[in-house]
Amino acid sequence: MGIHIIKMPDIGEGIAEVELVAWHVKVGDMVAEDQILADVMTDKATVEIPSSAAGKVLALGGNVGEVLAVGAEVIRIEVEGAGNVKAPAASATPAAPLPVASPAVGAKPAVAASAANVVAAAVKGAGVAPARRVEEAAAASPAHQPGEKPIAAPSVRQRAREAGIELQAVPGTGEGGRITQADLDAYVGRKAQGSSITAADPRYAERHGEEAIPVIGLRRKIAQKMQESKRHIPHFTYVEEVDVTEVEALRARLNADHAAERGKLTLLPFLMRAMVQALRQFPQINARYDDAADMVTRYGAVHLGIATQTEAGLMVPVVRHAEARDLWACAAEVARLADAARSGKATREELTGSTITITSLGALGGIASTPVINHPEVAIVGINRIVVRPVFQGNVVVPRKLMNLSSSFDHRVVDGMHAAEFVQLLRGYLECPATLFVE
Repeated sequence: MGIHIIKMPDIGEGIAEVELVAWHVKVGDMVAEDQILADVMTDKATVEIPSSAAGKVLALGGNVGEVLAVGAEVIRIEVEGAGNVKAPAASATPAAPLPVASPAVGAKPAVAASAANVVAAAVKGAGVAPARRVEEAAAASPAHQPGEKPIAAPSVRQRAREAGIELQAVPGTGEGGRITQADLDAYVGRKAQGSSITAADPRYAERHGEEAIPVIGLRRKIAQKMQESKRHIPHFTYVEEVDVTEVEALRARLNADHAAERGKLTLLPFLMRAMVQALRQFPQINARYDDAADMVTRYGAVHLGIATQTEAGLMVPVVRHAEARDLWACAAEVARLADAARSGKATREELTGSTITITSLGALGGIASTPVINHPEVAIVGINRIVVRPVFQGNVVVPRKLMNLSSSFDHRVVDGMHAAEFVQLLRGYLECPATLFVE
């Protein structure tokens, strides 16, 4: 038997270190050649590390969240044959026993006894008055959990309503936790004596739990990126209301006529087209700022970053050359990239190189927002939710679909007047969507 060590490969593009974000094997596992051993992250792309040999896992090269340099040991495997390193001499010291696994954080303890059993135990003692037995049993039995419907007779419910008592807070001592008239008497008695009613109600129970959550993987990359953006970029945000009634009507018409063969359109492709048109007049907004070199690079190509929420966190896949795509091509590429990001299959190339970014919270978009610029870009356009509001047209009040655009700019590169003019141009394209197709 020999030992085979797998080291962190050179992923390319000058990357010197990666973060270990997941193990797919553990010590003692048998692995096959080409089996995925671990996931590492570089920038915002996740890379899988496969096994170059078959054998038994002897040791792992680090814990999740650790940073490994290119060339560092990732895993050590016992293989048939000589392996790629010499095996260490066998130790006479017996292996230490495996530690007993402790309960997982957040695991729920088993219930020792039901409320009915608690009540039965409480009333079993001789010489205790019936009323006192009920009160002691009520105090010992747990109140109802949030969302649990208390069991009670109609007469008990009516009395509770008249007295302003929440049955959710009353422990039941009847069969199966049923709340009886005696339970109400005991509850009211405790209240009259000045005892804390809320102490029996789990909705008002004190909570002392703490959970330490390591900031690793994509969450760490997001934190670093946001910190870098806010540290280096002097943001200012400009908010404008846009009447999207006409563009929404056009979108509905195009979907009715072409959705079956060309796919369904959202508002996003229309905004993408409007940005392509507007950036021709404001090239300083389609740019990136190099802080170290004090150099602004303007781009002819419009590589649109689309902020996408995934289970792992926020990712920004890039629609390259949006200027060369029509509405349906934009929609198809956005859908493809969003699926790749959410499934964790987006490549590094698909997650880098944007020149300006669009962000949206969809139905949760709120009235306005202050989006953070995707460093080293100099602008980001935020979409807020669409609402129907009454609007004066002449002397007539009509319902219109309105939406705010909340856009942030780098004040080192973009003047306030130019930012306002850019957003007003976007507004003009969206409020008169026919102009989107006029070259």
